[in-house]
Amino acid sequence: MNSESNIDAGPASRAPLRVLLIEDSPLIRRSLVEAIDASGLLRVAAYADSADQAIALLSDEAFDAVIVDLQLKQGSGVPVLAYLQREGMVESIFAAVLTNHALPAYRERCEQYGVRHFYDKSFEFDRVIDALHEYAFARGAE
Repeated sequence: MNSESNIDAGPASRAPLRVLLIEDSPLIRRSLVEAIDASGLLRVAAYADSADQAIALLSDEAFDAVIVDLQLKQGSGVPVLAYLQREGMVESIFAAVLTNHALPAYRERCEQYGVRHFYDKSFEFDRVIDALHEYAFARGAE
């Protein structure tokens, strides 16, 4: 589990949106961090590689977006989705699932938790980044 408290807004007029990344693969996590942080509109503020770590972070800190992998080192990302729904966060933040288990049954299960962004890691890696950037642009226009 990693969390950074200081936000460097850089040249932008406002601080980047804070992203919680729930991913157990260090290689994929590094790729996502680079892609998310590249624009300056978003910043991976913390990451977790288990549902328990993610839920602890979500209960202690505020995030604008969460990306959840369904298959984690210890268990599944589903308890995180349930937590987001139970706490009413799924309606107020950008919540996405990025998984290698992109079967229709998994998509339907995620939709039951209110998650509308569901991406296959193998084929849609860039789409989750694009969706995050669209969300950041829309938030910046508010």
